[in-house]
Amino acid sequence: MTSVEEGRPRALLAGASRWWVRQLPWAVAFVLSVALLPTTIVVLTADYGLGGGLASALAVAQAAPLLLAVAHPLRAWYVIFAADVAGALALLTVDFEARLLWPFPPMGIVGYIGLCLALGLRERRRTLLLVWLATAAANVGLGFAAPHGFGAKGLLLTILGGVALLLGGVLRERHEVQRRLAEQETISEAERERRTLLEERARIARELHDVVAHHMSVITVQADTAEYRLATLEPDVREEFTSIAATARESLGEMRRLLGVLRNEEAQGELVPQPGLPQIAQLVEATARTVGPVEFTPCDAEVPEAVGLSAYRIVQEALANVVRHAPGAATRVSLSVSEPGADGADRLTVLVVNGPPPEPPAAPLEVGGTGHGLVGMRERVRIIGGTLDAGPLPDGGFRIAARLPLTGPEFP
Repeated sequence: MTSVEEGRPRALLAGASRWWVRQLPWAVAFVLSVALLPTTIVVLTADYGLGGGLASALAVAQAAPLLLAVAHPLRAWYVIFAADVAGALALLTVDFEARLLWPFPPMGIVGYIGLCLALGLRERRRTLLLVWLATAAANVGLGFAAPHGFGAKGLLLTILGGVALLLGGVLRERHEVQRRLAEQETISEAERERRTLLEERARIARELHDVVAHHMSVITVQADTAEYRLATLEPDVREEFTSIAATARESLGEMRRLLGVLRNEEAQGELVPQPGLPQIAQLVEATARTVGPVEFTPCDAEVPEAVGLSAYRIVQEALANVVRHAPGAATRVSLSVSEPGADGADRLTVLVVNGPPPEPPAAPLEVGGTGHGLVGMRERVRIIGGTLDAGPLPDGGFRIAARLPLTGPEFP
């Protein structure tokens, strides 16, 4: 009803869904203009005795701007208000009967009421109050020059115009309240859909955890009890079963921590220490048992917890890619602290390089991988202000090099 699009005022009721409602203000304005224009000329000349030329000019100035009021009611008010005051002053120059309304003839009052209704539907309270005060001031001021006395009927324009302004303002504010309620309902519906989606994701995650946890628990139990169930196991085989059980228990622990975050949105962090540089050796050892020897160069430097966790996850993902895509390939994992760079900050360099696999794997370990491994690495490195270089080598291998700052605004 009062909306503005791209800085240009829209016509009254332009947002209505039905076409005839959108055209209604134009139709009313057109009917008023067509009816008031000749009527004003006839009444001003025949009843009030005003000259035909002046009466015609006043009629046009008072009636034609009603069409403008559909889109620009305030601009139309300036013209019509000035024309009404000018018409009242012009009537002082002629001798008309005392029974006739003055300072504003009936035709001017009808047009002014329609204009005030348009103003109420478009303008804010402050503007409406100023319009009414200007109308009242002009009405009362002209009353002091009344040729036949000034009574209550001389205030009809002020009274009826105020009623029209009030009615239009009430309708406009009611429309605004309904529009905001509709918008709020739309937002609330979107929030409900989002909450439902998050709850469904959490439910799926819990169900997935229950399924995977069951199988991982079976693997753990079977690996732990293998040396008791199978008395003829060689020592290195027993050690392999022990490593499998430890890896399965670690996976279950990480899965339960993630599930805890899903179940408690207000959790401030993990309740157990996160893996860091010391745990990378265990990753390398587990990978070596799976795909063959892995050369490892450790680093005993003290690093921030976020850097240690990022380094661990980068090596974890890189070695997982070796297991998936290059089993048996010569692999090297290196951790080192480099000298301060141009910015004066020490950096932890994480390097994982693997050669080409001895032979292409008979079948991929995973079908339809997500391809999010490198994306996750880059995001971790970006968060702590580091850099990551990853790409294939000319001989068919792959190289991942991450440089993680040990000092900076990210770390206290």
